[in-house]
Amino acid sequence: MTRLSIRHETHYRYGRPISFGPQRLMIRPRDSHADRLVEASLQLWPPGETRWVYDALGNCLCWYQPEGQSDELKIVSRLVIERFPAPLAPLDIDDPHTAMPIVYAMADRKVLEPFIAPATDMGANVLKWVRGHMGRPDEPALDFLQRLTSAIHSEFQYGTRDQLGVQTPSETLYRGAGTCRDFAWLMIESLRRLGYAARFVTGYLYSPTADLPDCEGRYNGASATHAWCDVFLPGLGWIELDPTNGLVESPDLISIGATRTPEEAYPISGSIIGDPQSCEMSVTVEVHKVDGPPRSAAA
Repeated sequence: MTRLSIRHETHYRYGRPISFGPQRLMIRPRDSHADRLVEASLQLWPPGETRWVYDALGNCLCWYQPEGQSDELKIVSRLVIERFPAPLAPLDIDDPHTAMPIVYAMADRKVLEPFIAPATDMGANVLKWVRGHMGRPDEPALDFLQRLTSAIHSEFQYGTRDQLGVQTPSETLYRGAGTCRDFAWLMIESLRRLGYAARFVTGYLYSPTADLPDCEGRYNGASATHAWCDVFLPGLGWIELDPTNGLVESPDLISIGATRTPEEAYPISGSIIGDPQSCEMSVTVEVHKVDGPPRSAAA
């Protein structure tokens, strides 16, 4: 078991006071067999009403309606999470699980269909690229997925980008570079063309070197919100794959939400009313290991 503290601050500054429409926050995980939420607190400015709901995919959302006018919007989320990750062990799976084609049981396929259907038009170059990484026809799907995860990590150059949105898979392939969300989206849409069910995951990444004086070897994306992909395999369920860092089912991945497309996974989204004249945004994310017994849970 590992106990982690997470602090995620988003701060908007405007050139003049404005009003705000509803703000959608996806910043809180659900309890599971792998994650136990010990503490959660939310600091909001300006003050306003909050309402917690689960969306159609089971993600935990907070709807926040700021009151009055303000020249800033500040959202600070603090979490303490206990991680109980299960090691990825080979299983004796009777279902067909070769890399091409993957076969799902009918009951599973009815639920997985939205995650199998591609969401974008993708050039033939991307399909050619992913097929070039396939092995023998009887290769286990998990072996193929692990190899594709490592390939993206080694073949593409990671870089940060402040603009919203993701590159198309074709653009990422052409540039040979991107952010964590670009690499996740490239992998998701590529696998969907091969019949895999894949979903976009947003969350945080704990880098063990973050708690050391010398931070060399830090994971890419550890100082911000992180993105990776889940792939569903018969007998194994949803498997976490992080092509940015070449990780598979890593205990350092902390899932907040899983969606069909990146546009549904923004940690914070909403509307403003009025002309702000100017806007500056700053985001800081800190994930650290916590020693000692947990404190009492906060609302």
